[in-house]
Amino acid sequence: MPQVSFAIFRSAGVRFGLPLLLAVLMTFSLESAVTTFAPYRELLLILPYVLLGLVILLSQPFNQGKTDLTALLMLITFYIIQTRLQSPLANNETHIIYVMLATLLPLNLLLVHILPERRLFSRFGSGYFIFLLLQIAWGVLVANHFSDRDLSPLWESYLYAIPGFSPMPVLLILLYLAIGFACASTILKRNQGYDQAIFISLLFAGITFSVFQQTFISSAAFSVAAILLLLNIITCSHELAYVDQLTGIPGRRALETELKYLGKTYTLAMLDIDHFKKFNDTYGHKTGDDVLRVIAKFMREIKGGAEVFRYGGEEFTILFKGKDCNHCLEYLEQFREAVANYEMRVRQYSSRPKSNKKDIEQRKDESTEKTVKITVSIGVADSFPDHKPANVLKAADVALYKAKEAGKNQVIRA
Repeated sequence: MPQVSFAIFRSAGVRFGLPLLLAVLMTFSLESAVTTFAPYRELLLILPYVLLGLVILLSQPFNQGKTDLTALLMLITFYIIQTRLQSPLANNETHIIYVMLATLLPLNLLLVHILPERRLFSRFGSGYFIFLLLQIAWGVLVANHFSDRDLSPLWESYLYAIPGFSPMPVLLILLYLAIGFACASTILKRNQGYDQAIFISLLFAGITFSVFQQTFISSAAFSVAAILLLLNIITCSHELAYVDQLTGIPGRRALETELKYLGKTYTLAMLDIDHFKKFNDTYGHKTGDDVLRVIAKFMREIKGGAEVFRYGGEEFTILFKGKDCNHCLEYLEQFREAVANYEMRVRQYSSRPKSNKKDIEQRKDESTEKTVKITVSIGVADSFPDHKPANVLKAADVALYKAKEAGKNQVIRA
């Protein structure tokens, strides 16, 4: 199903590994690809503009501000490569522009990583665009000023490049590697879409500058990067539409989509957190959110091929495809017991902290940690004899109500 396939693309491992794999494949197959696509030279030169422009346009309605800024940086970089870097690097002015561009791009990508998420077509975006224009103007002045000077001492010292290996200075290679490792670790740690967008751009820009003398390298690398950025936007927009942001599991819209494509045999379970309102009133909504995350974590561990969804509030839904109730009750009981045996630590205050900083510090000293138990009630129904998902879901909801009336913390079959 679509939710499953997109979940794969949203995983941290794929967000890190897919660009890396494509970069390796592109590097080893570049020479044969150049020969194959040589007749389509004009198309190759236009393709990055089209694809990156599409990324910029799509990032706006999907609120992918950092991806937008990243695509803009790549678009400007590709334009400069095509208009100012088409002569050999032995040319002093070309060499200066090449080094400045190869330096400024990763630094700007790092800056995008630090900046807050904002739309490109906004006051913030206008200010950032002016900032980019100032960098370009400064670069033009530097290139014009030093183009007639002998900079060989600089190329042979601080900006030394290994002949036959890469025209990129060793210092810049280390810069790309350092920022690349930082971006990769960020993807694996927090797994945000814009982290991948920055990593993609840095990776393929680094390849471009590393083998800059290779024919069509910028067109090929920037086109692949743009395609990956488009995929990134699609997966991120799907995540916003179908994944519950608090718990990280699919939401009600994803459930409704799944219910449209079910076979004749399936089981649905409705789950409700016991005494959740009282828990919220006692410990606060922030702790209540933590409870929801804990339940979602346990739900991901349910065996039997369970698909889990947040239905709304403190209610969740569990779907078993191809199984009737008899095959699912054991998995649900294991889940219920695991939740009931879990001790959650919460911080409790002797009284509400006041706004005064001194009082807040005092209340922190007076705060105590205690452990609380969480329990859930579950109602289960399968698709026999009624195959209609709406009716099965209603039957599971009725069974849930019976579980609540029977004393909570139990699984009741419809």
